[in-house]
Amino acid sequence: AKTMVDAGRDVIEIGLPYTDPLMDGPTVQDAVHRALVGGIRVADVFRTVEAVAATGAPTLVMTYWNPVDRYGVDAFARDLASAGGAGLITPDLTPEEGGAWLEASDAHDLDRVFLVALSSTDERIEKITGVCRGFVYAASVMGVTGTRSAVDTGAPRLVERTRAIIDKGGSGLPVGLGLGISNGAQAAEVAGFADGVIVGSAFIRRMLDAPDLASGLAGVRALAEEMAEGIRAGR
Repeated sequence: AKTMVDAGRDVIEIGLPYTDPLMDGPTVQDAVHRALVGGIRVADVFRTVEAVAATGAPTLVMTYWNPVDRYGVDAFARDLASAGGAGLITPDLTPEEGGAWLEASDAHDLDRVFLVALSSTDERIEKITGVCRGFVYAASVMGVTGTRSAVDTGAPRLVERTRAIIDKGGSGLPVGLGLGISNGAQAAEVAGFADGVIVGSAFIRRMLDAPDLASGLAGVRALAEEMAEGIRAGR
């Protein structure tokens, strides 16, 4: 993560390993399995957040809701804030079921990032963006996480619809697009219509496939630089 910051990433997302990553594809599932077998727990995630946030890059945790609920919602928010975390991305939490998190995030001054999808109605997007803080996560595909050969053709329209609803509400929230982006060309394409380009599996794959740590970090740096160049070109 520090290598990614050094190579120009603006915001870092730390995934919290969970035993049932139902929205994730094989790459994240592999990483989660290795982390859990290696003994990683929530406290280790907070220590990681603290180390990455010390670089000055806003650092969020992305997690399924069950680990937060089990830990204690207010306690999780308190410890995340204490670690210097900027907020939480919650892919399986709906605004209707998020009352405890809305209260805790307000109490501890944390951003809360909910997801909108290609299937979201305008009414649904309005409800979701109304409780977001920091940015809105637009999921570019209907499916699990993982790299893909092309960005879904419906992605620009989803961002356009989301931005129009945000503008109407006056919050000015940026919209980041994620799921499936794997190279600089795709990053450039997404940067042409979204405020943020969210990349996960492509970076994880560089580490999983590397024969050693140094090679993995070199691969991560190269991909981050390629993405940054693509984004500058797309803008």
